[in-house]
Amino acid sequence: MQPINLSEKLTKFATHWDPHVVGDYNTNDVMVVKFKGEFPFHQHENTDDFFLVLDGEMIMDIEGQEPQVVKAGELFIVPKGVVHRPRAEEEVKVLLIEPKGEPNSGDADREPAPKPRI
Repeated sequence: MQPINLSEKLTKFATHWDPHVVGDYNTNDVMVVKFKGEFPFHQHENTDDFFLVLDGEMIMDIEGQEPQVVKAGELFIVPKGVVHRPRAEEEVKVLLIEPKGEPNSGDADREPAPKPRI
């Protein structure tokens, strides 16, 4: 049990769309990730998707709805089964919480990220 400095963890990688595990919460991975550009539309059939914007601005596209802008200090939860796509015009830093083993790409044709621990 010790504090985890998210800013320091985010300096350890420069890639986008590659979540890195920084801690465990029950049966979930707590991760940090950097986004820039857009991720494919996808869904997670069995779990909600949790996003907490740490720095920057994320846009969440939800199928059939207007895009939602999520700013630093705000969180966004996508209910399971909802088709969505996160994107960012400029780099954004985000904290994610997902069940261990859940592919970040959901049902998209994109290869899931390996989610290394830092």
